[in-house]
Parts: sequence; C-alpha cells; structure tokens
Amino acid sequence: MSQYLLVFALAFIVTAIATPVSIKIAPKIGAMDVPKDDRRMHKKPMPVLGGPAIYLGILVSAFFLIREDSVYHEQFLGIFIAGTLMLIVGIVDDIRDRGLPAKVKLLGQLVCAFILWHYSLRFSGMANFFSSDPEAYIVFPGWLSLIITMLWIVAITNTINLIDGLDGLAAGVVFIACLSIAYVCTIHGRSETKYMIVAMAGACLGFLIYNFNPAKIFMGDSGALLLGLLLASVSMVGDTPTKSVTLFSTILPMIILALPIFDTVFAMIRRILSHRSFMEADKGHLHHRIIAMGFGQRRTVLVIYCICAILGIAGVLWTLQLKLEALALIFIAGTLMFIFLGTRIDINDQIAAREEAAHVNEPRGRIEPVREKVEEIDVS
Repeated sequence: MSQYLLVFALAFIVTAIATPVSIKIAPKIGAMDVPKDDRRMHKKPMPVLGGPAIYLGILVSAFFLIREDSVYHEQFLGIFIAGTLMLIVGIVDDIRDRGLPAKVKLLGQLVCAFILWHYSLRFSGMANFFSSDPEAYIVFPGWLSLIITMLWIVAITNTINLIDGLDGLAAGVVFIACLSIAYVCTIHGRSETKYMIVAMAGACLGFLIYNFNPAKIFMGDSGALLLGLLLASVSMVGDTPTKSVTLFSTILPMIILALPIFDTVFAMIRRILSHRSFMEADKGHLHHRIIAMGFGQRRTVLVIYCICAILGIAGVLWTLQLKLEALALIFIAGTLMFIFLGTRIDINDQIAAREEAAHVNEPRGRIEPVREKVEEIDVS
C-alpha cells in the first residue's frame, strides 16, 4: 500500500508544481482559450495547457510502471509512446487559433490506437460466456482485433474530451473513475494496472487545485485527449481474454464512464437529428442543461461528480457479483441523467434553443441582476 501512496503523492506533487509553470508558459506560446462565442462559459482569455503538467506528473511515476522485470513492460512502454504522441497532437490543437481540423485529430487518435495495438494493447478476443469453462474464450482474427481496438480507444478518448466543458469537470470525472478502477484492481490483484491508475488519480487531483471553479487554467485538448487515451488503454493491460479480463477491459469502464459515454452518444444523436455534423460543438451537453436549470458552475460540477460516484460504486459492485445492487445504482444514476437531459429531442433541438434564451447565454449586462439575486438567496 505504501508504494501506491508514493506513486499517488509523486504524481500529485509534480502536477501541482508543474501546473503554475504551464499557466505562465501558455500566454507566451499562444495556448489561450479566448471566448469567441456564446458556447464558452468563461468571459476572459484563459490558459489552456494542462496536458503537459498532467503528463509530467504521471511520467515521474513511470519508473514504477516500466520495469524490466514487469510482465507487461512492453505494454506500458506502448502506452507512454502513444500518450506522448497524443499529448503533442493536443498541444498543437491548443496553440492554433482555430484548433486542428477534426479529421487531423481523428487521424492522430487512430495512429495512437494503432501504436497501442502494435504493443499488444488490444482486444484479441472475448470470453465465451456461454461456456461453463472460465478459461473458454473466442479469439478474434487480427483485422477484427485492430478494428475493435481502434474504435474503443477513439470512442473513450473523445468521450473524455467532449465532457471537458466546465471548470474541473473532466479532471474530477477521471479522478472518480480512477479511484473506482483502483479499488477493483485491489480486489482482483491487478497491481501493474493499479500503479498507472493511481498515478492518473494523483495527477488529476494535483491539476484540480488550479482547475476547479474559478479555474486558473483549462485542461485543453492536450489534457483531455491524453487522459481519455490512458483510460482506454490501461484497461486493456493483460494478454489472456478470460472472463475476468473481459469484465475489466470493457464492462467495468463502460459502467464507470457511463455518464460521459451517454452524454457523447446523446450529443451525436442530437446533432444528426438537427442535420449538423456530429463533430460540431453545441450547448446541449448534460452540464449545459443542468446550468440552464439554475445551477451554478460549481453545483453543476458537484452534481455530475455525485452521479459519476454512484456509477463508480455500481462498477465495483458488479465486479463483486452484486449485480442486482449494481443495477439499482445504475438505474438511479440513469434516472438523474434522464431528468437533467430532458425527455424529448427533435430536429430543431428545442432544449438547446431554450438554453440559448436562458441566463447562460444572455449578454453580461442582462445576467448581472440575476446573479446578484442568486447570491443573496445562497447567503440567506
């Protein structure tokens, strides 16, 4: 246990020290998020270079992960190679005024996914749940393994990137997910994976010191894409597609990350129905809808934290074979998401249209009186 605490502390301290450096460097290299449209929640330019600080915090803990005597030495090496490339893509996107084209970012994600696949981080098969033999599994052909692996990595990577819309939201969601996965690693004795997960948790918490509302720096694509890639890849550490590995690499992450996954799918459906590109940003995400109900940024983020924590506990219960209890928690979390997201989507995206008329998008002069009233209510 002391080793894991050391990994967590190192990642936390290094990221906490490196983040102020990123804040000072960001304006000098043009890594600033300027509020050019109503979709952005901030009103002034903000540094958007959190990725390097998070990466450095995880990298310092790497000597616990990449050891010559480690069974999964090659896989962890592949994770850091792909993670470095993903970080570079994110930094370039953060520096460019209009960011990288969506196709270029997707290409970078596919290249990273191929690197991971090359280093044996792949879905090489799945457990045969119709067999009574716990070791029975179905082996995928190489081409199918590559396709499934790429789809999984790209999907989870973009899921984390799309939820990064409020101060501290993405970092906190990943932190909660890491804690849940770390606990499952303890139960199943996956010590190698636990090192990486604990390092990610420490880095996220160290970054949250400066990223929670009111934020001094944004994570940016460099941080969100990196964390998404790491979450997608670390769950695949292992080599034999037994039932336990299948559970850990697919079912568990899907339960724990159900909120950002559902929000991403919901956004894609919403944009397709409104005849927009599914890569086009809008203000119909879960956090936008909660804010439109009258919650502030902090309360909105805390609400989402609570839902993610419920799903994290559900994932842990599922691995303990307490599936009925897990399904009950999933139902509760799903009900909360359903309430906040609304019950109807149409091609005109009426919910998003109402949000644009709400205080979130109104000119600053019109919302100041509303904010003053809200603050008076909060104080009383």
